[in-house]
Amino acid sequence: MENASAVGEFLLLGLTSVQELWPVFFVMFLIIYLTNLVGNGAILVIVTLEQRLHSPMYFFLGNLSCLDICYSSVTLPKVLANLISRRRAISFLGCITQLHFFHFLGSTEAILLAVMAFDRFVAICSPLRYTTIMNPQLCILLAALAWLISFFYALMHSVMTAHLNFCTARGSTVLNQWLLSVVTGGISMGAFLLTLLSYFYIMAFLLFKNQSCRMLHKALSTCASHFMVVCLFYGPVGFTYIRPASASSMSEDRMVAIIYSAVTPVLNPLIYTLRNRDVMLALKKTFSRKSFKDSQLH
Repeated sequence: MENASAVGEFLLLGLTSVQELWPVFFVMFLIIYLTNLVGNGAILVIVTLEQRLHSPMYFFLGNLSCLDICYSSVTLPKVLANLISRRRAISFLGCITQLHFFHFLGSTEAILLAVMAFDRFVAICSPLRYTTIMNPQLCILLAALAWLISFFYALMHSVMTAHLNFCTARGSTVLNQWLLSVVTGGISMGAFLLTLLSYFYIMAFLLFKNQSCRMLHKALSTCASHFMVVCLFYGPVGFTYIRPASASSMSEDRMVAIIYSAVTPVLNPLIYTLRNRDVMLALKKTFSRKSFKDSQLH
């Protein structure tokens, strides 16, 4: 690639120029990354091993946990490496690869959250037909479409970015900006609107069916964890793309990127475990089983 030979690497600004803070940030991000791996890894294990969690809801939760592990792994290892290195740089190929997976995993999460909202809509509004509608084939198809659509969207975006002229200011970025606005906006806003539509129908169904307070609370509690994750995901994204640009936008964008690429993937497993009785029971069962085996060995 002609552009790749012209630009070998990019220098990274880093989080701060105060060197005394680098060890503090290193420890902080290392803890965040390890917590993400352990938390989402635990969800993946129990969803796979626990038979009672073999349902569409937990199948998609397993996909979300896998996605969160990959999402943090795209950026945090490089952040950690730069915090203990005096020369902070990334190769051209490494930058394009990171860009690809960042867009790939971000758009996958947006679509996956919409699919999870649809799953909750079917479970609450058509409980008798739930197992028929959300059959294993459809679940696999929806998950596969989320990953495939996002992969090819990110591939288009990374290829277009790779062909930009980074050596001079003469290269036009109009097409890239148009693609970012139209395609990225279409995927994210489309998924967001489908998510809101699912919740609108859920609320309308519960209100018009004159459900008891107990049934209403039970139905809403099944959606609460997912709704919190949706807010955590779309909050930073909306702040980045909707607010007007300003002189301080670069530093603000940096902090927002940290939130949805490092902090949010850590909070997701906490939200689902602390608010989900089935997951908590499965965790206790898994750990008690492990403790029993360890005691038998000793």
